[in-house]
Amino acid sequence: MAEQPAKKEVKVSFPENLRGGVYSNNMMITHTKEEFILDFMMITPPVGSVTARVVISPGHMKRMVSALKLNLDKYESKFGKLAEAPEPPRSTIGFHPLE
Repeated sequence: MAEQPAKKEVKVSFPENLRGGVYSNNMMITHTKEEFILDFMMITPPVGSVTARVVISPGHMKRMVSALKLNLDKYESKFGKLAEAPEPPRSTIGFHPLE
């Protein structure tokens, strides 16, 4: 019988300045071949600011999307179906695809 590899415990520190989290009511995603860049923003017209930036590899992005979908499904099975928020008015902040 093959031996199971020993599980390694990773201790993660949580910096004090991140413990309260940040609020975001908007997000912009850009990417290159090597990475996805997620900019979380707080938009309060007429201004906005980036509250957090997360840069991840394409493989991690795929796993993150799967984890988000799984958790959304669990949430909806417990609390009921969520309605998608309406599209906000087009902002002049950020990059926009050509129409």
